[in-house]
Amino acid sequence: MMEENVMELVDKGLMLPLMEEFYTIQGEGFHKGTAAYFIRVGGCDVGCHWCDVKESWNAETHPPTAIDSIIANAKKYSDTIVITGGEPLTWDMAPLTQGLKKEGMKTHIETSGAYPLTGVWDWICLSPKKNKLPVGDIAKKADELKVIVYNKHDFIFAEEQAAEVGENCILYLQPEWSVRDKMVPLIVDYVMKNPKWKVSLQTHKYLNIP
Repeated sequence: MMEENVMELVDKGLMLPLMEEFYTIQGEGFHKGTAAYFIRVGGCDVGCHWCDVKESWNAETHPPTAIDSIIANAKKYSDTIVITGGEPLTWDMAPLTQGLKKEGMKTHIETSGAYPLTGVWDWICLSPKKNKLPVGDIAKKADELKVIVYNKHDFIFAEEQAAEVGENCILYLQPEWSVRDKMVPLIVDYVMKNPKWKVSLQTHKYLNIP
């Protein structure tokens, strides 16, 4: 268990359960193919059965790390920072993002929106999940909507979520990796019939990079 004073700092967003941080190429969505520094924060109770980072779910298995240290590491690599998880909005993102912005970095988030939006963001990628829907006004603030397609019903879910976002939000359908061979043809056909959508692929997996 975390010590009480450490827990207080985590609750305030001054420390975060850091799972990993790495410099790589963004593989998905609008910014695919561009270099970015990823900060993966532990803790998620959304519980997607197909999640490929289930080791991120239990926050207590990831060391509480001071955000000053996280910011200092990020500065060494890139001016574009992607904060992901887990579910990063489990925690208060204001201190971390304010610190990153103070250093002149662009802040991106990848989130299910299952918790209230905190932080200062240059780009919000909303990837909603059926078992814990977005809360608050994040849908209206999202720059891109990325719906993971695991089965045919996910197309219905995607349209429901698209009805919630702003008119300038970019809409993506992305096959869940384990069923990509089955779902890619369906997604391609759907996008051709509904061209407001775009196809997103996990290109980093094809490139065999983190």
